[in-house]
Amino acid sequence: MSFSIAVVGGGPAGLLAAQRLAEAGHRVTVYEAQATVGRKFLVAGHGGFNLTNAEPLATFEAHYGATQPRFATYLSHFSPADLRQWATNLGIPTFVGTSGRVFPLAGYKPAQLLRAWLGRLQELGVELKTRHRWLGFAGANGLRLRDESTGQEFEIQPDATLLALGGASWRKTGSDGQWTTALANIGVTPTAFAPSNCGAEIQWSAFFREKVGRAPLKNIALRCGDQQVRGELLLTDYGVEGTPVYALTPALRTALAHNTPAPLLLDLKPDLSDAQLLQKLGQPRGGKSLAAFLTKTLHLGPPVPTLLREVAPPEATATPEALARLLRHVPLPVTRLRPLDEAISTAGGIPFAEVDDHLMLRRRPGTFVAGEMLDWEAPTGGYLLQGCFSTGAWAARGVLGWLEAQN
Repeated sequence: MSFSIAVVGGGPAGLLAAQRLAEAGHRVTVYEAQATVGRKFLVAGHGGFNLTNAEPLATFEAHYGATQPRFATYLSHFSPADLRQWATNLGIPTFVGTSGRVFPLAGYKPAQLLRAWLGRLQELGVELKTRHRWLGFAGANGLRLRDESTGQEFEIQPDATLLALGGASWRKTGSDGQWTTALANIGVTPTAFAPSNCGAEIQWSAFFREKVGRAPLKNIALRCGDQQVRGELLLTDYGVEGTPVYALTPALRTALAHNTPAPLLLDLKPDLSDAQLLQKLGQPRGGKSLAAFLTKTLHLGPPVPTLLREVAPPEATATPEALARLLRHVPLPVTRLRPLDEAISTAGGIPFAEVDDHLMLRRRPGTFVAGEMLDWEAPTGGYLLQGCFSTGAWAARGVLGWLEAQN
């Protein structure tokens, strides 16, 4: 039996769910408020189209924090290997980079994958209705929508609904979080959105901003509380950004809630033991300046000397022992995270307590949720996109099971 299913939201979670549902033989319509679908998907590919990660599932799951037990289920249902096979089936082969991240082969762009994907959806009979904004629920099963091109409002009565409206970052792509009102109207109170995978602000002096501007620090470790991440840090005029900062945003949010500024500690030589670091710093300076000495002994050139002068008093570099301690724990006093709209992703959204094991809203049977609407977060590196794809596939499975049980 073929059923009518409405998918609201044309991002990765919604489109994959639509594909799965159409492959099962159902009539699927995707409603998207923007003029085109997949906008955030395309933006995510601008800095390197990182689809997923090839690390073992047990390690992969750990990146979802407190929601790990749920994501273990979602990832088992639609795994990183499944995502790679999905892309291959669309004619987009992938490869594993040295970091374990998975990318399309050279020459394949995000727009190419999206075009191939939309072509597959068209073959399956999926109808895409762009510039159609979801306004809320209507009765027990209906949805209210507005055709933005004409201003006409109307209602539909699908057999099942899947919502995949995204979080609240990168508003220009359509992820504006306005759907929270419609959910609140049925008694679902979303957790407040907060920036995730974003830069952190530090009140640099005017001298530091002018002298350093934007400068990378390679092969460093960054720590907040008991969490430490390796990678490359970028000093900016407003503070710091980069993969280690993004990975530590959950810890930074927690720290900022209890203490401002929040302590972020930078290890400039994580590959050296304490003894090795002290041995190198114990060499005679021979009248060299701190900058020249650090460059010669540890290959720590600009902007490191300027950074040390910015965040530490002169006595912190006066002896080899003090300098070793400083290089291992350079204090970066974070005053706040960057604004929500600049964040790569968001924390917050619909609490998992509001959905059942199949991602169906407990307060509205027949309505399922996927993607960043749910309250979860993960670092960059393939985990965000994989999480959206996997929840989309799992919610589609839930829709199919529910429809079968109802009929």
